[in-house]
Amino acid sequence: MERGTPEGGTAAHSAVSGRIPLAVVVIDGAGLVSHWSIGARRLFGYAKDDAVGHPAGDLLPVSGALPPQDGTRYGTYDALGPDLGNSLDGHISYPAAGRARLTPSVSGGGHGERVDVLWWAYPLVGPGHERMLVLAADAARLARDDAVDRAHVERIAPGFALHTDFPGADDLAERLPEILPSMSVAESARIVSQVLELGYPVLEFSQHDRVPVTPDWGVPRRAERQARKRRAAEAAAAGIAPGPATADDAEDLEYAAVREHLEFLNEVSARIGSSLDLSRTIEEVSKAVVPRFTDVAGTYLREQVVAGEGFPEGVPDETTLWHRVAVEHTDEPGRWDDVVPVGESMPFPAHTPFFQCMTSGDPVLVPRITEEMGNAIASQFEKRDIRPLINHRSMLIVPLKARNVVLGFMILLRHRERPVFTDMDRVTGAELAARAGLVLDNARMYTYQESVADTLQESMLPHIASRMSGCDIATRYLPGTLLGRVGGDWFDSVKLPGARTALVVGDVMGHGLNSAAMMGQLRTAVQTMAALDLPPAQLLRNLDDLAQRLGEHYLATCLYAVYDPIAGDLHLANAGHIPPVLVRARSGRSELLDLPTGAPIGVGGVPFESVRVRVAPGDRLLMCTDGLVEVRGEDIGVGLATLVESAAHPAASMDAACDTIIRALNTRGGRKDDVALLMARLNGVASEDVGHWRIAADPSEVSRARDLVRRQLRAWGLDILEDAATLLVSELVTNSVRHARGGRIGLRLVRSGRILCEVDDEDPSLPTLLNAGPGDEFGRGLRVVTRLAKEWGTSSGSSGKTVWFELESPRH
Repeated sequence: MERGTPEGGTAAHSAVSGRIPLAVVVIDGAGLVSHWSIGARRLFGYAKDDAVGHPAGDLLPVSGALPPQDGTRYGTYDALGPDLGNSLDGHISYPAAGRARLTPSVSGGGHGERVDVLWWAYPLVGPGHERMLVLAADAARLARDDAVDRAHVERIAPGFALHTDFPGADDLAERLPEILPSMSVAESARIVSQVLELGYPVLEFSQHDRVPVTPDWGVPRRAERQARKRRAAEAAAAGIAPGPATADDAEDLEYAAVREHLEFLNEVSARIGSSLDLSRTIEEVSKAVVPRFTDVAGTYLREQVVAGEGFPEGVPDETTLWHRVAVEHTDEPGRWDDVVPVGESMPFPAHTPFFQCMTSGDPVLVPRITEEMGNAIASQFEKRDIRPLINHRSMLIVPLKARNVVLGFMILLRHRERPVFTDMDRVTGAELAARAGLVLDNARMYTYQESVADTLQESMLPHIASRMSGCDIATRYLPGTLLGRVGGDWFDSVKLPGARTALVVGDVMGHGLNSAAMMGQLRTAVQTMAALDLPPAQLLRNLDDLAQRLGEHYLATCLYAVYDPIAGDLHLANAGHIPPVLVRARSGRSELLDLPTGAPIGVGGVPFESVRVRVAPGDRLLMCTDGLVEVRGEDIGVGLATLVESAAHPAASMDAACDTIIRALNTRGGRKDDVALLMARLNGVASEDVGHWRIAADPSEVSRARDLVRRQLRAWGLDILEDAATLLVSELVTNSVRHARGGRIGLRLVRSGRILCEVDDEDPSLPTLLNAGPGDEFGRGLRVVTRLAKEWGTSSGSSGKTVWFELESPRH
């Protein structure tokens, strides 16, 4: 290119190093941007996400053009005219070049100042839709480089070389695929061949001086630029022509490469870790390295990591199973799916480079996979031949480590046409793996803790039956935050004698495992004391005493209610909890029940009071924790009013009613606390569905008890249950006659979904299952009950005990 150059041409060539940062843009046939490089972001101010898919004319607003200063023609400079805007529609059939002044949009991220831009446009002909490649550079940059003065810069104009045999052509072929990372290697190579065929970007200082431009990512350090300027000035003062490239030039290129690798790592770090979901994190890591750093990325994780178990211990060995969790590549769709499917588990023997990576914890670089190594690797895949996919490719294996333990590794492969992995790539891969390993470990720990939290919360919260004697129940539990799935809110229901049901909602103050553990202790205590049929106020008194013994650091609120469907009333006591809402079926009106508030559980020394409220069949009782109604910065009265209003809205079902309430309260936003919600529809039990008799403690009364039950079942049309019911009643009444030692025996039969039978006496001793031998006369009664009854149980009270059983009604 310098042959025949007039005197001074060489100096001009030296003045411009031939390496300036380029903006690389690809425009499709519709004039939309399909690729936007880092250089384009720096030059024009728009981020890649704001550019790709948008009209190129909107991103590159041409406000004017600068014609050649001396009126000369440079290649095809005037063929299309010096206006870049005329080329942005993507429909050109020949290369074009020009110089334009652009005004990047401030709203798009630009600085709003005019930029003097040199540009080259190439039509890309090949498979697929019509496209155009645009290369652009900041002309003002040349004024800051080396010894080029502004007089020279004003004469700079872009043009095209008519030949390709000049220094830098091979460099372009190697580096252009790197600055087009979203394209495959084959596609990038095709673009390079077209660019070389159509003409190579040059800078033309006059009609004779042409300097090739080589794309460059990095910018030398200021000190290095000043050193070069000083050397050039000293050489010019001494009348010495510039010599060949020096070690300083090589250092500049090395610095540019290092800077690009650092930029790559920074971009990867910004892209990964946006989620604590393990699978999402793996996907982010894979897509961050393909295709910019590698063409194929396969990720393997240890079994414990995939299963969400604890931290894997010990050094991996040949028996360690590795799960293939992701394969990202730039090959044809489906090419890798059959050979290396995601989800497969496999060990790796000691002779493979993968085993070396996983045991040493260091990256393993294989410049080219030989036929011999390919055969060794392929032997692990049984009948699937992986050799066509890996042979002769460059491979880099990087460990994914956290706390010096290998969690997994990534297998990175480059196409044969692409430069092999280098030692610098090994360092970059190690740093990439370190950052990815940390993110994966965070996701693993979160997944593990989330699993533990879910398991703990699932075990803590009861699975309440939707139908109890005389009432239907629906519940909801919402964690306060995704990071705090375990809390101290709970609800429960306990079956009580006399067809009654205890309903409870509580809230341990605070969050986390400690609160959940405290909640579990209190819930268990409530179930135990409810089974003793303690009055509500006494139950809360005992619960407060228990909390005092457990420790001083925990407080809890609790609302306890006992519903008697036969008597038609609620017996309630409150320990610092928000009051319940009662929705009247007849009027449709809802109200907050006025209860003595009481002090929270754990305060100690405070009495509790209970009240009775009359209810009618169809009324609904709503009990919840304060997380549903309390919003930071808002008076709780607003939330309570919204709760009362939303509870009154009619709904098709109990579940629909709960959902309506949740939606109404959640629309306000700002909720941070857990929510426990229990709704009970109080259906009641009609008098004709209850049979109640008193029986003397005499053996002759056993046959009378059987007759009473038989007649009642026939009256209800439940003759099919006669045999089982009379046999079970006979066993329970006989047991009471034998152990009650006088007094009266109560027999109750209740029809409410199931058939409930209760036998109570004045003996406080609860019956127990016995191991009756072949010759024993007694001890088989409760075993018969266990075998025939759907459910049975016992409870003791101040006046004796109750033994009950249930039979499934054929009508339900």
